[in-house]
Amino acid sequence: MSNTPLFRSLVADDMNAVDQAIRTRLHSDVVLIRQVAEYIISAGGKRLRPMLTLLAGRVLGYDGPHLHSLAAMIECIHTATLLHDDVVDESDMRRGRETANAMFGNAASVLVGDFLYTRAFQMMVESGSLRILQVMADATNIIAEGEVLQLLNIGNVDVSEEQYLQVIQYKTAKLFEAATRVGAIIAAATPEQEQALSDYGMHLGTAFQIIDDVLDYSGDATTIGKSLGDDLAEGKPTLPLIYTMRQGPADAAAVVREALEAATRERFSEVLAAVQSCGALDYARREAEKAAAAAIAALAPLPEGDYKRALAEIAELSVARDA
Repeated sequence: MSNTPLFRSLVADDMNAVDQAIRTRLHSDVVLIRQVAEYIISAGGKRLRPMLTLLAGRVLGYDGPHLHSLAAMIECIHTATLLHDDVVDESDMRRGRETANAMFGNAASVLVGDFLYTRAFQMMVESGSLRILQVMADATNIIAEGEVLQLLNIGNVDVSEEQYLQVIQYKTAKLFEAATRVGAIIAAATPEQEQALSDYGMHLGTAFQIIDDVLDYSGDATTIGKSLGDDLAEGKPTLPLIYTMRQGPADAAAVVREALEAATRERFSEVLAAVQSCGALDYARREAEKAAAAAIAALAPLPEGDYKRALAEIAELSVARDA
């Protein structure tokens, strides 16, 4: 019996077509664009966001010509945000290998990220749907706001849980929401179905990012493909740290505050002990599980069948993963 999750097996052929669409659309006569694009495509990754577009379309019975290109468009937007993120964060590792900015320099990464964004908008226009263009224009604008909000929060020990959630809903969950909404729109969803898939994407993206933030303090560096403590080194007040500063004992809270303000990895072992001592990781996991449960509940108006089960499965696996 195959261990392949249902959602991957259902869209395996579709994803091959999406990968081909990505390669075709990222072709450029400019050699450096081709080099950087090929480098980031070959890095793989979960390709979760384009899968969500595919599943959202398929669950509503859509079998038209635009689904693959729209899924590819979503992945182009996601990849552009990663290129820009890694420059802002000065990251040198992603998915277990050097980031594009480490390989090609910051200038090339920013400019190829711009190329990906603009290519994605060309693909939206080709769908012929003004509504999709509107949704994606709004989404990319909000994602940019989320990036700036996160930048403003660097080293800020006074960030509340509500402020943290706003950042991850803008920065991460908004693209999940857009991915599922686009699939719904192209499939001519009813307003109720479109809202259901949109809510599902937002809750799923929230759960996904909280688990990412937990893994930065509990994962295995080889498995997650980046160094542990990256968030601490970047001064990011994520949920485990916020909980420790608010709910942990005074000594644990003080350790986290000092390390976060200094934005250094040097005190990672102390911070890890502080976070573990007060149950912050368990708390964050429970919050992620609540968001995943809300995602599954949002699917209620959708037609029963394998595609709906696959969407629920993604929500379940998003909080059970170790990478």
